[in-house]
Amino acid sequence: MQSKQFIYPPKLQAGDKVAVLSPSAGLPEIFPEVFDLGLQRLRGNFGLIPVEYPCTRKMNTSPEARARDIMVAFADPEIKAVICSIGGDDQIKVLKHLNPEVLRAHPKLFLGYSDATNLHIYLWNLGIVSYYGGAIMTQFGRHYMMDEYTVKSLRHALFEEGEIEITPAPEWSDEHYNWGEPEKLRLRVPMFSNLGWKWHNAGSVIEGIAWGGCLEIIDYHLRAHRYLQPLESYKDCVLFLETSEEMPSAEYVYRVLMGMGERGLLQQFSALLMGRPKAWNFDRQLSAEQKEVYKREQEEAILKALQEYHPSMPVVSNMDFGHTDPQFMVPSGGHVRIDGIKKRVFVRY
Repeated sequence: MQSKQFIYPPKLQAGDKVAVLSPSAGLPEIFPEVFDLGLQRLRGNFGLIPVEYPCTRKMNTSPEARARDIMVAFADPEIKAVICSIGGDDQIKVLKHLNPEVLRAHPKLFLGYSDATNLHIYLWNLGIVSYYGGAIMTQFGRHYMMDEYTVKSLRHALFEEGEIEITPAPEWSDEHYNWGEPEKLRLRVPMFSNLGWKWHNAGSVIEGIAWGGCLEIIDYHLRAHRYLQPLESYKDCVLFLETSEEMPSAEYVYRVLMGMGERGLLQQFSALLMGRPKAWNFDRQLSAEQKEVYKREQEEAILKALQEYHPSMPVVSNMDFGHTDPQFMVPSGGHVRIDGIKKRVFVRY
């Protein structure tokens, strides 16, 4: 069992102030209707008070400015949590401008995913549990209405403590409408029946601390090698990964895992939780059959890498976190229990 001690930040209460930041892209400036809908639901559905910062609604802000927003929000005693507006592709540039001592002294709930993997890794290194998922524009500002599966998980992450069982969502989607057409915000997105999770090398019970995020951002860190810890820091942790709307090829996915294997990193983990890959985007609108091919090829690439580097590793794939909808919040740095015998998964919020 991994010996690093993690702190769960204090839970929220109705009426608490929450920082809504854009540590990556400032898309609220371009799509204010979507962002405002998300803020409306943060207030109405959860009873929380959003507080914006200088970079929240601004595109192309500097990494230094975005880091300043993060530091001010964490240091402010009135702010009880920090939630990302959306992801992006350059948050890794922000990390070098953060003050780790301030963040360590003021642990707060942090939510976001995709490019926010960078901050999750940074907080993990400080021993602070954070929650992978729940961005304002994509989950709170979701077309038609928030998904109840996501809402339930958000309530657990934000307000409740203890271990809960994660179960497959009844339906899912990886399609959405164009944010440039705000009149469609009240239309229901297409949903598909969930055939459940897939289990590989099941048959044992595994417990560990969660580490991971978006595979493409993990690749940033493999290349930069600035924020990765010594290999033994990840011993017996549970790896969680998912891929983004960029829809990386199976070959790319294999190569990232190959790099983790050659580094000796992949072998440290006791199990892998893999999010359902997003297999549709505006520039690649795959058919149902093409989606299945894409997902199967990615799964085969993952199993190929594991067969080479960690053949006994238990894997649960097609899970409901990451870039498809709905999401459960993955507690990065939090405790995970995988019962491969009964095929059940539990996380501690």
